[in-house]
Amino acid sequence: MSELLRFDDVYKSFGDERVLEGVSFGMGRTDVEVVVGPSGSGKSTLLRCVNRLTEIDDGDIYLDGDSVHAMDVDALRRRVGMVFQGVNLFAHRTALGNVTLGLRQVRGMSKSEAREVAEANLERVGLADQADSYPAELSGGQKQRVGIARALAMEPELLLFDEPTSALDPELIGEVLGVMQDLAADGMTMLVVTHEMGFARSVADTLTFLDDGRVVERGPPERLFERPDEERTDQFLGRLDA
Repeated sequence: MSELLRFDDVYKSFGDERVLEGVSFGMGRTDVEVVVGPSGSGKSTLLRCVNRLTEIDDGDIYLDGDSVHAMDVDALRRRVGMVFQGVNLFAHRTALGNVTLGLRQVRGMSKSEAREVAEANLERVGLADQADSYPAELSGGQKQRVGIARALAMEPELLLFDEPTSALDPELIGEVLGVMQDLAADGMTMLVVTHEMGFARSVADTLTFLDDGRVVERGPPERLFERPDEERTDQFLGRLDA
């Protein structure tokens, strides 16, 4: 399987605080990689470096062999979609309007083309019946699914998820994770930061444990949960999985 994304000795600091320290790993096409770690371990920064919302200090990141730092930012973000913890929908636009906006402005689609693509992606996340609803009329889980549809509509090669369920009420988390499980089954390549250990166990191909900006351990989820090599991994996952 060809490698789609690679971190090559990536460093990042904010002032005197080192957030990423020599991060190196790669993931293949159709892989689901879940990154876990304590607060402040660098997980969200790692994701934001992929689409250059945050610029790295040293090292490089490659997308299908191309350095992301040599790419035009807009071109990069057409290839890499991102779903944030806070969905950031436009309140004055319907679900359909939020999804069509990027299609028209970035991909240059006609109004009718954009509507067709947006409707298909809203259906994909189970929201075909909410196309004309405004964000204020949607639950937190529905808003997050609109955010996923918006990212999917751009046909990215890679989807980044930054704690997509952490702001949701417990009863709404399942509907978002269900969509992500379906995407994984469809072969979408996903790099996911989450505290949802059930999702990590059942959906991830690879689990990466990040602490103090370093990759402590990485491997199949069942091994890291049941037979980790590192004591720090055992401490962290054992506490979360209790």
